[in-house]
Amino acid sequence: MTNTNETILDEFSINGQLVLLTGGGGEICGCIGERFAGIGATVVLADINTEAAERRARAIRERGGTASSVFCDVLDVKSIDACVQEVEDRYGVPDILVNGAGGNQVRGSSEVSFCEAGDLEDPSRRTYFDLEPEGLRQVLDLNLLGTMLPSQRVGARMVKRGRGAIVNISSMNAHTPLTRIPAYAASKSAVSNFTQWLAVHLAHTGVRVNAVAPGFVMTEQLRFLHVNQMTGEYTDRAKAVIAHTPMRRYAEPEEIAGAVLYLASAAARFVTGTIIPVDGGFSSYSI
Repeated sequence: MTNTNETILDEFSINGQLVLLTGGGGEICGCIGERFAGIGATVVLADINTEAAERRARAIRERGGTASSVFCDVLDVKSIDACVQEVEDRYGVPDILVNGAGGNQVRGSSEVSFCEAGDLEDPSRRTYFDLEPEGLRQVLDLNLLGTMLPSQRVGARMVKRGRGAIVNISSMNAHTPLTRIPAYAASKSAVSNFTQWLAVHLAHTGVRVNAVAPGFVMTEQLRFLHVNQMTGEYTDRAKAVIAHTPMRRYAEPEEIAGAVLYLASAAARFVTGTIIPVDGGFSSYSI
């Protein structure tokens, strides 16, 4: 008689697979890389910040995992190609690509949630109408092109081999756009749409494409913005986040990894074009 439980567990195994993560020097993707390495994967952390990526890779190696770092500018095709070639020369074609490079910046953000007519005459209040095209473009490019280009360059190798899994990092912003961050919300919505498009495009090739949509994750960057540095208390913005998150807290970086591991594994072999929210119920909540 077949041991069904053992078979199911085997389907979740990533042991021996090669995982390339862009944004691997960041808190979320670095943590995902640690989780992959912890269950036997070979992990390559690609980042424009090679110091951060190597620091994370070294920590993985010190715990007995297999990890390395590599420079990659996800907006430069030549840089991506050099990164992928270096990985291929050392390990082979990645089995799994996690597109985690992305982010937001002040130049693509408004200071106010609701624009009033008087704001247009107040130079101290930055609204959507004050945002420069370059600031918007940087956020849009980083999140959207920074997902599309690595998918193109790595995905072609996966297609030639006949198998692979791509997992993109979208955001709950794609489902419920947050105030103040128009470029980030629009770009993550585009990432979700692109995920579904590419999943269909590659459906006959053996390459699956999915995404996770994290909610608010308590990274050091967000801690600086959402926690009063003098008192340690949540800011008004943070209190609003918690009030609209049914589980009443922020996610920790490691809590995003489980959904990524599932989508990358054979347990999800009939799953493609899916975006899984990992947001404590944020995208489901309404008052």
